[in-house]
Amino acid sequence: MNHPAPSSLHPHASTTLAPGAIARACGIDFGTSNSTVGWMRPGAAPLLALEDGKTTLPSMLFFNSEEDSISYGRVALTEYLDGYEGRLMRSLKSILGTGLMDLQTEVQGQSLSFRTILSHFIGELKHRAEQAAGRGFEHAVLGRPVHFVDDDPVADQLAQDVLADIARSVGLKHVEFQYEPIAAAFDFERTLQRETLTLIVDIGGGTSDFSLLRLSPERSLKNDRLGDILANGGVHIGGTDFDKQLSLACVMPLLGYRSRLKNNSEVPSSYYFNLATWHTINFVYTRKIWSELQDVFRDSGPDTRVLLDRLFGLISERAGHWLAMRVEETKIALSGQEHHILPLDRIAEGLTHTVARSEFEDAIDGQIVRIEDTVKGLLKDANLRADQVDTVFFTGGSSGVPLLRQRVAALLPAAQHVEGDLFGSIGSGLAIDALRKFG
Repeated sequence: MNHPAPSSLHPHASTTLAPGAIARACGIDFGTSNSTVGWMRPGAAPLLALEDGKTTLPSMLFFNSEEDSISYGRVALTEYLDGYEGRLMRSLKSILGTGLMDLQTEVQGQSLSFRTILSHFIGELKHRAEQAAGRGFEHAVLGRPVHFVDDDPVADQLAQDVLADIARSVGLKHVEFQYEPIAAAFDFERTLQRETLTLIVDIGGGTSDFSLLRLSPERSLKNDRLGDILANGGVHIGGTDFDKQLSLACVMPLLGYRSRLKNNSEVPSSYYFNLATWHTINFVYTRKIWSELQDVFRDSGPDTRVLLDRLFGLISERAGHWLAMRVEETKIALSGQEHHILPLDRIAEGLTHTVARSEFEDAIDGQIVRIEDTVKGLLKDANLRADQVDTVFFTGGSSGVPLLRQRVAALLPAAQHVEGDLFGSIGSGLAIDALRKFG
């Protein structure tokens, strides 16, 4: 559990920026759902504008077959929703460390590796940062989760190596890494007036990461922060996993998930798991899957056929990502209300489904337990009692889930809770670390 930070943690320069000086390097937070780039310079906030004045670039690409073009971020989503023929891809960071990384997939009539697709996005991220900064970047600190892959150090290191290779392939000659929760801690530390023992809770799109650190204005001036880091931990659970569990529990049954065939066996679940997982949605659009589903339909009774008709309609319209977005919207809505009406008119005219927060919480309870266990292990590794933690700092777009915050609060009842910039703290902290490491 108590994992040392990457070897690149040891900085080579002070965070003090001389008057009129600008940092040589940027910090890149390539996220599962959103990405940012930070760059330290006098008189300006760290984050660079990446799309229409916004500092976040949604981590998605759309390969537009009609225009023979690639679009990114919000434009990618707009083109997809406008009905252009093509392929939308999101949550590609989740592929790092998996067997998919070296596979090919068909895009615009040609086979591309997922490594090439990742290079497209990270290259665009760098390009937009350079446009916003008015200068090029050859040095960068990239954020990384505490674990790309749980319980497999070899696969985890391979994931970092692949990301480093991709970064170098798009022109970043000098690349170092920092754990994302530690980067968030550096951003939080800028706001402090006194020393605090802080638990960083970073719940992103693909992972949940945690660090226990001693932070203070005085400590922020040190070059070597290794002694301030008491423990790091993480688990491969994030917002997209919450989406998946919500989808399987409340939406996929409307399409036939867990329905019975004539022989009383269940409809195969793989189609629904792929539809509920952002980076595998496109897998259900193949001729092979369509043929398999025809066989399933023939083996089904009348009630199941009604549900499978909805599934066929969804697949024929290639509306899997549309459905995933409706599920994500429901998750977000349930953070502020007890019920949400999910509009499903694209599946069947007039179809809606009301989802209760309690249903969502039941669906993700097992994942929240794993997150709780990770925090408990972190305290044990650091040899700390829960009442010794002064502050819990929340960041990451999925850290606002009420059940998660309630469970963390129960573990650390004496701690003050602080919410950072949910989408920007890591990028800002990576910019601070880039200044430390590269000057």
